[in-house]
Amino acid sequence: MTFLSRMILTGTALAVLPIPSLMAADYDPPIFVEEAPEYVPVEVGSGWYLRGDIGYAVTTSAKGPFNYRTFDALTATYGASTFATSSIDTGFTFGGGIGYRFNEWIRADATIEGFQGKFEGTTTSALPCLDPVANPAYVGTTCRSEDEARYNGMSIMANAYVDLGTFAGFTPYAGAGAGYTYLRWGGLNNDTYCVDGGGACPPPQAYISTVTHPGEQSWRFTYAFMAGVAYDVTDVLKLDVGYRYRHIDGGDMFRFDPASVTAGATGIQGTESGFDQHEVKVGIRYEIW
Repeated sequence: MTFLSRMILTGTALAVLPIPSLMAADYDPPIFVEEAPEYVPVEVGSGWYLRGDIGYAVTTSAKGPFNYRTFDALTATYGASTFATSSIDTGFTFGGGIGYRFNEWIRADATIEGFQGKFEGTTTSALPCLDPVANPAYVGTTCRSEDEARYNGMSIMANAYVDLGTFAGFTPYAGAGAGYTYLRWGGLNNDTYCVDGGGACPPPQAYISTVTHPGEQSWRFTYAFMAGVAYDVTDVLKLDVGYRYRHIDGGDMFRFDPASVTAGATGIQGTESGFDQHEVKVGIRYEIW
């Protein structure tokens, strides 16, 4: 067979082969690579916020009377009495805390707050201020006192709130809280004055003496109700303006003075029944993102 014949036979054979067979050697199938899931960073601290507040107690009122015990050294017996007049007030308050926003409606926080105030009262007695036996000139007179004591407190509260929706950056809310207040009374200063009656007070008129009764301190159960509105200053900063009603339970107020203790008196002399506060507050909340 000549060379030309071989070429013709080879060309004919290639022409009759299936086209896929000719392309098989050059076919490179595509490689499918599964895409990795998109990485979404975790927002550490999302929902947490810090808060700071200042407030002013518009009114503070006693829940009940301010009571005290008397002691008769001659008979070693006690009596019960109540201040003739009494008033209590609280000025500015200040505090801060940390909270968590569970969703757009519900949030909660824990706060600590300090405050201070003053008590003023008066007492009256049908008996002379001093022993009429040792001071016969006092027979027929009566006695009154003017009393003053200061106090300071620290409230630790757990609070929950319902945010009522945001409208043009304003979010009204309502809430309630409960906790304890550590209330510390300073000494009660008791100024006594002689009052003319069937007899006349000898000179110097009126003023007799000043006695200080040591103050008491204790933890008191406390609850509160709040309402207000927050304004979005930025995405993470809110201005909070609100009202709060707070009740602090009563407790011990002061002990017997040193002279009465020397004469035999023991235990607590004065107690109070707790008080209510109506307060306006302004603060900021900073969301930690």
